[in-house]
Amino acid sequence: MKIFIDSANTGEIIRCLGTGLVDGVTTNPSLLRKVGKDPIEVYKSLEQLGVEDVSMEVVGNLQQMEKQANKLISMFGDICTVKLPMNQDGLKLCKYLASNGVRTNVTLIFNAAQALLAAKAGATYVSPFVGRIDDQGYSGLEVVRSIADLYKTTGFSTQVLAASIRTPHRAVRSYYNGADVVTMPSPVFWQMFEHVLTESGLRQFEVDYETFN
Repeated sequence: MKIFIDSANTGEIIRCLGTGLVDGVTTNPSLLRKVGKDPIEVYKSLEQLGVEDVSMEVVGNLQQMEKQANKLISMFGDICTVKLPMNQDGLKLCKYLASNGVRTNVTLIFNAAQALLAAKAGATYVSPFVGRIDDQGYSGLEVVRSIADLYKTTGFSTQVLAASIRTPHRAVRSYYNGADVVTMPSPVFWQMFEHVLTESGLRQFEVDYETFN
């Protein structure tokens, strides 16, 4: 069971890493645009922070993605997980990279059929988008469960990386439904620590402790 942070904000990531509970980071072009930094600059910062698994997304046609992937692999080596689109070119490149021992993350997965093809191509991770699936009127968690069960039945070693997580409930239930990894925005990560009864209980313990002083 692993926790990844879905962010390109190095300040947020540093704080999360400080808990000792975070195993990796996922990024995408939208998150990188949000922070207004060059992707390579962000990846170098994450490398310096000691992050061991960073999903770095490539875009374009097969030739363009292969060129980007080769550059990222040469620059960042073992910390680089090449993040690929769920389409024909993405899976062609996935199969090539997997045959050369490169970690891959096939993203924008919305059903088990797509996840099956990605696993067949040798993907290290597949990323079903729980929140976006929920938005379409059917259960993102059910898709996570169906993929996890499918991999058990077929014997694929591809890991289910639940993405588009908006609440702690969806994070926990993703694991319950078979996810190996959940990637979440930092606010969701911090919300996992919280409960009103924990807070009130700690306040009471502090008051009671003071009676001994």
